[in-house]
Amino acid sequence: MADESPEAVSATAHLNRHLDGMRRRVTTALSLKTSLLSELSGAVGDLGTYIPIVLALTLVVNLDLSTTLIFTAFYNIATGVLFGTPMPVQPMKSIAAVAVTESAHLTVEQIAAAGICTASVLLFLGVTGLMSVLYRYLPLPVVRGVQLSQGLQFAFSAINYIRYNQNFSKTTSTSTSDPRPWLGLDGLVLALVGLLFLTLTTGDGSGNASAVDEVPINRRRVQRRLRILSAIPSALILFLLGVVLCFIRDPSIFQDLTLGPSKFHVLSLTWDDFKVGFIRGAVPQIPLSVLNSVVAVCKLSGDLFPGTELSATKVSISVGVMNLVGCWFGAMPVCHGAGGLAGQYRFGGRSGLSVVFLGLGKLVIALLLGNSFVRILNTFPVGILGVLLLFAGIELAMASRDMNSKEESFVMLVCAGVSMTGSSAALGFVCGIVLYLLLKLREMDWGWKADSGAGDEPLLSSP
Repeated sequence: MADESPEAVSATAHLNRHLDGMRRRVTTALSLKTSLLSELSGAVGDLGTYIPIVLALTLVVNLDLSTTLIFTAFYNIATGVLFGTPMPVQPMKSIAAVAVTESAHLTVEQIAAAGICTASVLLFLGVTGLMSVLYRYLPLPVVRGVQLSQGLQFAFSAINYIRYNQNFSKTTSTSTSDPRPWLGLDGLVLALVGLLFLTLTTGDGSGNASAVDEVPINRRRVQRRLRILSAIPSALILFLLGVVLCFIRDPSIFQDLTLGPSKFHVLSLTWDDFKVGFIRGAVPQIPLSVLNSVVAVCKLSGDLFPGTELSATKVSISVGVMNLVGCWFGAMPVCHGAGGLAGQYRFGGRSGLSVVFLGLGKLVIALLLGNSFVRILNTFPVGILGVLLLFAGIELAMASRDMNSKEESFVMLVCAGVSMTGSSAALGFVCGIVLYLLLKLREMDWGWKADSGAGDEPLLSSP
């Protein structure tokens, strides 16, 4: 046999180096940074937002739950490997809200068109590098204001989930007309016990990883107890309790479950679907996706995982690619969210392995139960979802605690206040930017300096 040419040997060596690099990246991304149980607990940390929105879209507009679970499962696995952090995959909330709450509900085709339009914009911003420019020059107090508003809105929704009964088949917004009973399998007592359990096991969410030898002798016993409590997969235990209670609350679920996923089919989208989807769904969603799904999530990743801040370009492209594939098959439009990342981190997720576990769980459920899984979701105790969402929202809001000056806090709080009052992150963002620029303009020195032979020139410099 003739010897291989130098070009072939070089190409083979290059391919082997490339494959070795990929294997190292995958190994690093999926290596345990904490206990396996903690990663499993972190995997369910964002279900407080995921389940209510998916359930509402399934019941109101007949979203194909099986297809959504399969695609979001693959998204979870891919992003876990790509980013190496518990990067969440969550519903596009503005599109979901419009689809369910407005009197003329969006059709599945219009929802898909809205997701495709939003994804196209984010993919363009990512590929051209404009997203990185935007991310680099956005004032931190404005970003913190968006995070604070999102976190507090999650917390307010969570409290309503805990205190009042919800009907997700009518609206994604919370209802305050029907107080939750104290007793029962979805009563207020159950939610409060879950709240106390999570507080006892997770504390303030900072973790208790200090070595016992590093603390004073009189604190070592306490430190050991804290480490034991932190090792408990509390969110996973609470979620599994909710699943068990589903079958106890409604035993007829067993009869309604069917095996196997639904068949894939490509949606037939018309020009009218794209027009309605863009105007009603994509227009309010695009600012939220840019701010919360890219900018805020990248900032938060740098806070939670110092030295490993995510690339705004990669995150933006990731959102674009996911939806430009899945939406054509009727999967729910999704994005990455700072609230989901905060929730998964809060309950123990520290690596990409956390969301890989979540993706595998979704895939198994979709392949086994398909659309019949909606029967289980429809009886899941909403109070438990509220407890999970509350901790995720507080974790996200606490990212704003690094504002060190009164000026920064002022901009952040105005941005957050406008975002929450107007229910629009985009409006709060614009107000925050204007306020930030006005404060900087106010501090500029508008004096004049003499320049020999050239007349006077204005001097614009900060003091």
